Amino acid sequence: MGIPATGSRSRGVDFLDLGATYSEEEQMIRDSVRAFVNDKVLPIIGEAYQEDRFPMELVPQMAEMGLFGSYLEGYGCAGASRTAYGLICQELERGDSGVRSFVSVQTSLVMFPIHTYGSEEQKQKWLPRLAAGEAIGCFGLTEPDYGSDPGRMITRAERTDAGWRLNGAKMWITNGSIADVAVVWARTDEGIRGFLVEKGTPGYQTRKQTGKASLRASVTSELYFDDCEVGEDALLPKSGGLKSPLSCLSSARFGIAWGTVGLAAACYEEALAYAGERMVFGKPIAAHQLQQAKFADMLAEITKCQALNLRIARLLEEGKADFAHISLAKREGCRLARKAAMVAREIYGANGIMHEYPIARHMANVESVYTYEGTDDIHTLILGQRITGHSAFE
Repeated sequence: MGIPATGSRSRGVDFLDLGATYSEEEQMIRDSVRAFVNDKVLPIIGEAYQEDRFPMELVPQMAEMGLFGSYLEGYGCAGASRTAYGLICQELERGDSGVRSFVSVQTSLVMFPIHTYGSEEQKQKWLPRLAAGEAIGCFGLTEPDYGSDPGRMITRAERTDAGWRLNGAKMWITNGSIADVAVVWARTDEGIRGFLVEKGTPGYQTRKQTGKASLRASVTSELYFDDCEVGEDALLPKSGGLKSPLSCLSSARFGIAWGTVGLAAACYEEALAYAGERMVFGKPIAAHQLQQAKFADMLAEITKCQALNLRIARLLEEGKADFAHISLAKREGCRLARKAAMVAREIYGANGIMHEYPIARHMANVESVYTYEGTDDIHTLILGQRITGHSAFE
C-alpha cells in the first residue's frame, strides 16, 4: 500500500477564469498535465518522498507528453508557448516540487543553453535525446562557497593541446548524480564559459547529497572536477560571460514562479476539501469565520500571482520581458507558496504534520524553492536596482 493519494479531485484554482484567455493548445497542455499529475504523480509521490528518491518511472511518460524542452523549437522539441511551459510547471508542482524541478532543469538549464549557446553538432547530439528522456542533464553553476555570487566561482577551465582541463567543484546540483551530461560553467582566460561534460569522463565524479529534509523526491548532488580533460567540442561556442548562465536562470525562474502557484493551489485545494469534512463544534470548520478568512486570503494571493505570471508570459512571447520582471514573479510566487503552506497546515491542525496528507511535504519543499535560483533577498535587490538605478550587490 502506498501513501493515500489526495488531490486527485483537483479541478484547478482559477477565480478570474484566466484559462479563458489561453489558446486551445495551452488549455489542452494544462489539462493533460493536470490529469497526469492526478493519475500518475499523486498516487506515488508521498512514498517516493519518504524514500528519498526521484520517481524515475515518470520520465518516459513526461517525455512522451513533450514536457522536456517544451518551448524550444526543433530537435524533437514541442515548440509550445512560454505560457504553456508555465502551465506545465504549475501543474507539476501541484504534485511535487521535485517533479517540477526535474522538468525545469532538463528544459531551462540543460536544453535551453545547448539550444542557445551550443554548436549545431551539440544540438543534434543532445537535444533529441534529452527531449525523448533518453538522456538526463544537470546544470553546474552553484559552488560550495559561491551561490548567490556566481561571478566569483572558483571552478576553472584551462586550454590544453587537445581541448580543456577542468578543476573545481559544484554543489546543490539537481539531477547531478543521475545525469548523462552536465552543463558546467567555469572561469577561463576568456571569461566564464559553458562546457558539456559527459558522464564517465575521466576526472569527473558526482556524489549524491543525503540527509535532506526538503525536496526529498529529487536528486541533489555534488560535482567534482579533478584534471578533467574534455575536447574542444565540449565548449558551448556561443557562451561568454556571466550573462550566459544567468539567462538560463531567468528561464528557469520563470517556470519556478508558475510552479509556486501550483504548490499554493495544492495547499488551498487540499485544505478546502479537508475543512469541508472536518467537524468542530458541530459543524465543518469551513463554516467558521476565521477559517473562511484564511481561504479568502489564500485565494486572493493565488489569483494575483496567476495574473502576474500570465502577463509576464505574454511579455516574454512578445520579446518584452526581462530578468527583473521574472525576479518579481519568482519572489512573489515563493512568498505566496510559503504562506499558503503555513496557513493550510494551520487549517489541518495536528493532521497537517502527517505523511498521510501532502501539506508537510509541500511546506518542506517550498523552503528549497524559496532559496534556490535566487533567494528572496537577491530578487529583492534585483528589483531595487531596477527601481533606483543603484546596485546594492557590491
